Amino acid sequence: MFRIRGVSARTRAAIRRAEDYPNAVFNALDRFERTFRQPGRYLNAPYVYSPGLEVEDARDDLEKVLRRLPEGARKDLGRLVARIDTEFERRTLPDPGPAVMWTAGRWWWWRIRDR
Repeated sequence: MFRIRGVSARTRAAIRRAEDYPNAVFNALDRFERTFRQPGRYLNAPYVYSPGLEVEDARDDLEKVLRRLPEGARKDLGRLVARIDTEFERRTLPDPGPAVMWTAGRWWWWRIRDR
């Protein structure tokens, strides 16, 4: 079990109960941390897309857990997710194409990364 930094012990316990699989939130946060280390203003998109391994998939995992958490833990983890959202939005561009149905309500899929 990996320790999620920046949240309380009570929130970590709630996250463990809400995750679909062990360390889902830790892995999602780690994926963003590694992605944000990329140099440059904009994030690069991988040349080969790997379903389930994109940062957008990691954001889906975070959203799923946030919805399952009790209010206090949701606010605690939500602070970390808000920082991720701000940085992701800053380092991506709006997608001018039409949104597809399966992305409804998930704005992070409506952003594009530079190639």
